[in-house]
Amino acid sequence: MPRPPCIVITLGDPCGISPELLLRSLRAINRWASVIVVGSKAGVDLLDAYPERKVFWRWGKAALPAPEVPDANVYGLWTSDSPDWQKSESSLLGYATWIDPTPAITKLDLALGEASAASGKCAVEGVRIGAGLVMAGKADALVTLPLSKSAAHQAGFNIPGHTEYLQELAGSPITRMAFVSPSLSVVLHTVHQSLKSVVDELAADAVAETLVFSADRFMQLTGKLDLKVALCALNPHAGESGAFGEEESILGEALVQAEASFMDFSAGGSPSPFAHVASPFDPGPIPAGWDIFPVQGSSFSALGGHRDIEVISRSPLPDKPPNRPSPQFYGPLPADTLFQRAAKGEFDLVIALYHDQGLIPIKVLEPSRAVNLTLGLPFIRTSPDHGTAFDKAGRWQADPTNFLEATALAIRLAGRAKHEPWKADVPVA
Repeated sequence: MPRPPCIVITLGDPCGISPELLLRSLRAINRWASVIVVGSKAGVDLLDAYPERKVFWRWGKAALPAPEVPDANVYGLWTSDSPDWQKSESSLLGYATWIDPTPAITKLDLALGEASAASGKCAVEGVRIGAGLVMAGKADALVTLPLSKSAAHQAGFNIPGHTEYLQELAGSPITRMAFVSPSLSVVLHTVHQSLKSVVDELAADAVAETLVFSADRFMQLTGKLDLKVALCALNPHAGESGAFGEEESILGEALVQAEASFMDFSAGGSPSPFAHVASPFDPGPIPAGWDIFPVQGSSFSALGGHRDIEVISRSPLPDKPPNRPSPQFYGPLPADTLFQRAAKGEFDLVIALYHDQGLIPIKVLEPSRAVNLTLGLPFIRTSPDHGTAFDKAGRWQADPTNFLEATALAIRLAGRAKHEPWKADVPVA
């Protein structure tokens, strides 16, 4: 049996709910992967003062070899369901190698539930080091727990968010933020910018790039070359033939460009127009049984789920060899009905033009199971689809399901990238 993957988990803001999520989830994650946590140890130490804990933990010397990180402290973290460590069975213990890149910041410099320059520095430094470890081949995937943008700004890091910062660190020419779940997958054309700027900057070439790049990456992820991709309209009723705006004509041009980009493959060549962009995924077919996303309502996580929806074949596009299927694009379609159609299986992927257009539907439909996946990085990166929740920190009320789903998907994709079928033998509860 191949070795289980090794994943890096960045703690994010130590003053939010991330330490609780990690502590509650570590033993389950250990069934699937070895874990390196990069973040402030002080985030866990802050919880010592709160007695209503759901899990118990202790620090020690790292039990496994750890990558060398200048000026960082390295620990071993163990978790247990019982405070009696002498009676705890080894199978009931969780373990992570913990790298603290900001050891000078202690719990005296932080306040649980409050964003600060200190917590922002811990979070951003953790991401920087964690991404570096994955890019250096020290781990197979990166899972990022949420950081606070305001805290990062207080610390002097002028970054819009995780995605943009990771793109800068990796030097990736193009990235897109995707959200995947059992019932719906969405890619955002734009992310953290004003709605006015989305309209002002709307351009056919840019939208076509998002369509083609997203289809290309999802073909690699799913192994489905005849992907059905739907583009959201910008205006109500898709502009009502110009009655509510002319932007849909721009989107129509983008769709023509996108379809044209897949219409001529050289014999034996790659179907990817973005073959020059670094990707951790081999564009070849997925090994048997390696479906990435489970069916809606399945009790299986993204790690072990199996898709039993029948794959619907379609006729090839004109002038395309009949044995070379390609993605099919639809739209622009009214957003008020498109997401329901996609959730019922009519489309494999939805391209949303702006942040809330894509995230409101997926957070309503899949509040616990939607996972943030960054497309275009030279490594696998996933993240839970929620924020720091400072108001819940220390109460042990945060649900770790979404974090477990993000971790499960990262591990499954890590095995996919290596063509190593590593699976959990038990689904996530």
